Amino acid sequence: MPRIATARTFLRMLGGIYAIAFLSFGVQALGLAGSQGILPVADFLRAVRQGAGAAAYHEVPTLLWLNASDAAITALWILGAALGIAAAAGWRQRAVLAACLVLWLSVCAAGQEFLAFQWDYLLAEAGFLAIFADESPVRVWLFRWLLFRLMFFSGVVKLASHDPTWRNLTALQYHCETQPLPTPLAWFMFQLPAAFQKFSTALVFVAELIVPLTFFGPRRVRRAGAAFTVLFQFLILLTGNYTFFNWLTIALCLWLVIEPDRALPRPLPHRAVSAVLAGFIALMSALLCLAQFGGPLPPGGAAILHAADPLRLVNSYGLFAVMTTTRPEIIVEGSRDGETWLPYEFRFKPGDPARMPPLVAPYQPRLDWQMWFAALGTYQQNRWFVNFMVRLLQGDRTVLELLANNPFGDTPPKYVRARVYEYRFTRFGEKGWWRREEKGLYFPGVSLKRQSAP
Repeated sequence: MPRIATARTFLRMLGGIYAIAFLSFGVQALGLAGSQGILPVADFLRAVRQGAGAAAYHEVPTLLWLNASDAAITALWILGAALGIAAAAGWRQRAVLAACLVLWLSVCAAGQEFLAFQWDYLLAEAGFLAIFADESPVRVWLFRWLLFRLMFFSGVVKLASHDPTWRNLTALQYHCETQPLPTPLAWFMFQLPAAFQKFSTALVFVAELIVPLTFFGPRRVRRAGAAFTVLFQFLILLTGNYTFFNWLTIALCLWLVIEPDRALPRPLPHRAVSAVLAGFIALMSALLCLAQFGGPLPPGGAAILHAADPLRLVNSYGLFAVMTTTRPEIIVEGSRDGETWLPYEFRFKPGDPARMPPLVAPYQPRLDWQMWFAALGTYQQNRWFVNFMVRLLQGDRTVLELLANNPFGDTPPKYVRARVYEYRFTRFGEKGWWRREEKGLYFPGVSLKRQSAP
């Protein structure tokens, strides 16, 4: 594929991914961050301004400082989706992608816990590089460096964590069952013998520690690394719902295929921009690496990281450093009398043991994802969870639309509570997809009048 065609194909793919990301957030936006949502943006910005003063605009860089109403949130994601589609169609790609980046950073900064996933940061960093994307050697190298950091450090953190499941190659015996949103194929993969799971875990280390070294090699070696990485990403997306992450990683692999144009003269401004860009990313990469692995930062390093962190233009990566070996799930219930409790069913996370795991990516149900993280801790560690329970007691429509069912119709319950269960995949021959065992109370039964359930 010609150089220009490859670069333009990447920009088209990135535009499509932006459109998916904005649309995915948009249909949930008001329930997550609207005026009656779980974490209202306006309240958040007000608190940041009170706490940080003039520094608030740097700490939370978002256009929603101008207007944080529900209409403004809606306009922001619709504009972002429209511009993503325009970039995918090839219209004024650089300018359009620059606008997408500003809008995406605005969404992420104001979205709080619901927009703090590694792929949200990866999209911002890839979007930043896309503004300068062309076939010149430095800029091609920068995309390869991003892909290298994403893959290689995902392997490094697994070893650095000293997690026994990664060290003894048993991690994938648990992963299919305990990952946030498994697919139906994950259930079948879980049934495979332990020897196959160990072999698969070893291949993860090959994909994340060895294959990335090929990204800077000769053409054939580099393209073999790209093919292996693409195959690895397809295996991940078939067994887990990781939103647009796998597709964005696959798109970045295009920069392993392109051959830099070393012969074409570059004007001085172009070379200067490339030098500044490369220097900035090299500096930030080094500081982030030291911070991530506990190394001493040079003088001023912490200040640089603090100044750059809100912009999300260069980030640290490392997925599944510690493998979860059990699957706690929170079941939220409501009651009118404190005796009969009815469950709220979420759209995609496990609930009814008979329900098949979903195929939902590249859409990301962000509340369902946060419920997975919340189950690994306590409700006191997840400030949004209390707000969520309050919205259920209030019967807020925008929050209820994030769920699959509301057992109380138009009249909200008097009490809500949450219990935690341990979920396990069934085996061949057993009924349903999951079996579960209650482990206790996660959130006590309460009402809006601050009285406990009987």
